[in-house]
Amino acid sequence: MVDARSLLGADGERAALDRYRERGYVLVARNWRCSIGELDLVLRRGHLLVVCEVKTRRGTAHGAGFEAVDARKRRKLRALAEVFMLTHDLRTISVRFDVASVAVRGSGPDRRATIEVFEDAF
Repeated sequence: MVDARSLLGADGERAALDRYRERGYVLVARNWRCSIGELDLVLRRGHLLVVCEVKTRRGTAHGAGFEAVDARKRRKLRALAEVFMLTHDLRTISVRFDVASVAVRGSGPDRRATIEVFEDAF
């Protein structure tokens, strides 16, 4: 069974992915997992690999999504990216870390997502 939080997260990832595709990026992996965690989106454009952490919020009670990517989370994302690159033989490619902060408002057909992508966030 899928809970509302998982559905919200998936909606945010889909919205962020659409934004990247509009900008010419190609999806390499989505929800890639290994023993130490998960990468939300891994994208590529030319010789640039983008690791994007997507944070989706329904409101502002807990702050904007990007605020949840603290120093501990950044260290974990760097470690995950290193494992990803080693397992996919991508050692010679440039890497950028982005954070996509997605705010979802409304419901049903009136549901709207506002996406703010922080490129080279850390």
